Amino acid sequence: MSVKIRLARGGAKKRPFYRIVAADSESPRDGRFLENLGTYNPMVEPAAITLKEDRINYWLGVGAQATTTVKNILKKEMAKATPA
Repeated sequence: MSVKIRLARGGAKKRPFYRIVAADSESPRDGRFLENLGTYNPMVEPAAITLKEDRINYWLGVGAQATTTVKNILKKEMAKATPA
């Protein structure tokens, strides 16, 4: 079983809301997942993102692969968290 960290879509038509989840790579996009790792709401300005950083680091540490979109979100949020 390979695990992916990806977005699961929620919300109404034309009003997307996403959960960042750890899921088996073979399960459907909005289907069964292993753990909820955060949320992403692109409809507010700026986009609202909440993350459980310790759990994300755990899943990445045990070999989970983040999708391209989730990698971009994580990179953006981690840059905010660590001041330059």
